[in-house]
Order: sequence, then structure tokens, then C-alpha cells
Amino acid sequence: MTELLDGVLAAVRETGDWLAERHRSEPLPAAGRAEAFAAFAAIDEPAAGLLRDRLTALRPEVGWLDAELAGAVPDSGDWWVCDATDGAVQYLLGQPHWAVTATLLRDGEAVLAVVHAPQLGFSYTALRGSGAWLNGRPITPSAREPAAAVVATSQPPAVREDPWALHRAGASLSAVLAGGVVAVRNLGPTALQVAQVGSGHLDAFWEFGLDGPNLLPGALIAAEAGALVTDERGAPWRASSTGFVAAGPVVHQVLVGLLN
Repeated sequence: MTELLDGVLAAVRETGDWLAERHRSEPLPAAGRAEAFAAFAAIDEPAAGLLRDRLTALRPEVGWLDAELAGAVPDSGDWWVCDATDGAVQYLLGQPHWAVTATLLRDGEAVLAVVHAPQLGFSYTALRGSGAWLNGRPITPSAREPAAAVVATSQPPAVREDPWALHRAGASLSAVLAGGVVAVRNLGPTALQVAQVGSGHLDAFWEFGLDGPNLLPGALIAAEAGALVTDERGAPWRASSTGFVAAGPVVHQVLVGLLN
């Protein structure tokens, strides 16, 4: 698995380099939604094809899942779940907060994950049962108290179609802001923000709604680093869960209390 992780990291970095070469520092001139989607597809589709070719060459027997499957993750077999341009909005706006992600699932569980943000200089990796690393160095979550914590949140792409998640997103933001943390932020790609909990760059991350494929890589990295990764009530998180919390042990209990 260590040898495979090296190969996956190389494939992800190659894809990231390809995207970075085409990244513009100013926003793409897309006036409407359809135009923006077309501009993004022109970049994302070749990048996704490159990543798929490289990973298929590494493990041709592994299946391939669409990263937009929400909570639909198979519970048997080996599967790749990848996002060539995680943080599409930021990429289109000329911002550096985007990443390339690759996760290997085995019988419904993430066993290998890479989250690479080329323009931020962050390469996160993890193997189930072996630990998590940032740029090759082992990582651990922060031990900051809640009063000194900077936490993050986001919303799944289809949150507007889920009234429960939409309501919880707003209510939870108010509750956490009132709970005394230093700040709440949304720094772009979901997987990258969750991975940053593992390295202590963020103290916690939470989200409501089905978003399994986007959460899986960061969840493995954060958990292997030593963070607590649960649903909103503190129960074990699964890709089919409708609530997600990743936090260092000090902040986790307080955040779960605020969310409930």
C-alpha cells in the first residue's frame, strides 16, 4: 500500500501541475451559469481523464465512481473516488484554494487518500491504520481550546434540494458563532478543509447533508492524524451520514454540543 500511495501521489501531482499551468490569476469571464459550467468542463474533463488514466495504469482492476454520487458509495469491492478539480468555484475565480483528490475505497471504507493543493503547497496523504502526512511529515490535530478555535463549514452541492440540511446549515452557523469560537470560515474545497483539521491548520469542520465522496479523503486523513470524525451527534461517520464533524479531541465534544 505504501508503494501504491507513492504512485497515487505522483498521479495526483501530475494532474495538479497540468491544472496549475492553465490556472488564471483573474476570474474567467463567464457571465452566466451555463457559460461558467462550460468553461470549467473544458478544464476539468481533460484533467479528470489524465488522472483516471494514471490511476487505471496503477490498478486496472479497481472500479471508478463519479465524485458527484452524494451518499451512494458501494459497500463491496475496490473503487476509486476522485475529483480532479475540487474547488471548481475557486479555480474559476482565479483563487488558489482548489485541490486534486484521490481516494481508494475497499468494501465501503476509505483505505488510501491523497489531497493535493498545488498552489498552496499542501500534499496530504493517508493510509488506513498507518497514519497521515502533510508533505511527507506526520501530522496531528490541534489541542487549542474552543475559545481559541478557528473552525470551518461548507455545504454539499445539492443542499438547496434538502430542506433539512439547508435549515441545519443556517441554524448550526448561528449556534457555533454564538458558542465563542474565534471565527468560522469556508476556505474552499471540502476535502482540503477536513484534511487541514488533521494538521491543525483548522480546529474543526462540520457540514450537514449528503456529501460522502467529497468528505471521504479528508475524513481518512483527519482520522489517521488523530482527529475525531463522527456524525453531528458523535456517532461513527459513514459516507451515507447526513451530518459530519471532524475536530481535535478538545474541540469535538463542545462542537457536537453546539450542533445539537
